This record gives sequence, structure tokens and C-alpha cells, in this order.
Amino acid sequence: MLRIAVPNKGSLSDPAVQLLKEAGYKQRRDPRELVLVDERNDVEFFFLRPRDVAVYVGAGTVDAGITGRDLLIDSGADAVEHLELGFGGSTFRYAAAPGVASDIRDIDGKRVATSYPRLVEEHLASHGVTASVVRLDGAVESSVRLGVADVVADVVSTGTTLRAAGLEIFGEPILSSEAILIRAQDAPVEDIAIVTGRLRGVLTARRFVLVDYDVPSDRLDAAIAVSPGFEAPTVTPLHGSDWHAVRVMVPRAEMNHIMDALYAVGARAILTTELLAVRV
Repeated sequence: MLRIAVPNKGSLSDPAVQLLKEAGYKQRRDPRELVLVDERNDVEFFFLRPRDVAVYVGAGTVDAGITGRDLLIDSGADAVEHLELGFGGSTFRYAAAPGVASDIRDIDGKRVATSYPRLVEEHLASHGVTASVVRLDGAVESSVRLGVADVVADVVSTGTTLRAAGLEIFGEPILSSEAILIRAQDAPVEDIAIVTGRLRGVLTARRFVLVDYDVPSDRLDAAIAVSPGFEAPTVTPLHGSDWHAVRVMVPRAEMNHIMDALYAVGARAILTTELLAVRV
């Protein structure tokens, strides 16, 4: 039975559960439930602290897990990124009071507060910067005001919390993070091929819609040029007519612009359909 670790709380938890549900997996109804067996799909889910997921995967006690890229790197676990999951996006940045620092070199000799000490230490070392890293479990933005640190390094989504604490973001991002599926370093990819395929199918269905339209045969090439699709469109001649029917997957974000372009080249009867699942 395949074992998969899922975040039991935090910003990654609900989107991870929803993704797995859309992929056809049973998920818990009680948030206090720590283990769930999905017998139909031969999978056992373990609901763990987000920071612990990479540790369990790296130790080989579970086959795969969902966590953040930042948490994976900071854990130092013997696990690797396997698949980007398209949610939980954030950046990891330095911040300080105005005038304290404007570049990573200005951190040299200062105190840096963070909940991700390994990640920050490695980043500073890679730039030849020596600093004292202060590990905190939370509320990192308060450390400067309370005199614990001169600089903070933290996950930033909007920056509102840092600005409210009187801090300014500076320098280049340390890391761009998002939710990822991870596996043990030496684990065979084939072991998680089914769950990988299902998740990829859901992610593709979220990003694309199915468009059907009819177009005169002499304008077919022009229509395909503006709607080339995920791989290639399906084209079918209409019986007794000099028209063709076309079915194509197009990016959801570009759907309306593509429909405008199709009307412009003479396509008609344009319909869009939500994709429920796509195997790629």
C-alpha cells in the first residue's frame, strides 16, 4: 500500500486535500484524524505537521508527501522535489527597518531572525556573508522591534505583515516557493507513478478548457494558428460541407482572447467545456 504524507494544518493543508479529492482519493472528514486508509486506491494517508513531511519522506517511512519547497530545503531531508502542484506560492525575502540594509552584503555581521535557519545559513554562505542566525518558531517580524535581531528572513505573500511591523523588504528573493509533491532521494519513480499521473491530470484540467468550434475549410489553418492547443487539435470534416469541426484544449487564462481571435477568422458555434480530469 502506498503511503502519502499530507499537511495537517496551515496554508497548504486545505488545497492539498482538495487536490487529492479531485484526483479521486478519499480524504478525512475529521481534522483530528491522523491516518486515513483509502482501500479502493490502495493508499494510506498520514496527516503530519507541514515541517515534518519532508523528514518522514526522506527517512523512507512514507513514499511521498506534499509540502512547500521552502520546508523541503530547510529540512535537509534526503528527499527531492518530484512535481510542482500550483498552489501555495510565495517568496522568501529579507526585510529590515528602513536604512538598515539594501543589499545582502549589508547583512554581514548582523543578526538574522528566521524560522528557516538552514535555508538562510546556506543562502548567506553562498554569497560569502557571515551573520548570526537566530531561530524563531513564529512571529519573526516582531524580532527587530524586540531587539532580538537586525534583519528578518521570512516567507512573504503580500508583505503586509512586514510593513505593519515597520520593516522593508530588500535584496533579491532568497527563494520562490510553492506546494510540491516530494519523494525519497532513492525511491523509484515508478512507485508513485499512479498518483503522479492523477495529480498531473487534475493540474492540467485546472489550467485548460476544452473549446469546440466549426470553421470554413479555407480558414482552418488560420483558426489552428490561433488555437494550437495543448498538443494538437482534433479536426473532423463535417459531412456534405466545406466546413470542419475542431476540438482543442486551450489555456484557461487565454480562453476569451482565443475565442475573440477565432471569431475574427470566421469560426462559429464556439463552445467551452470544463475539463474534469486529463491524463497527460
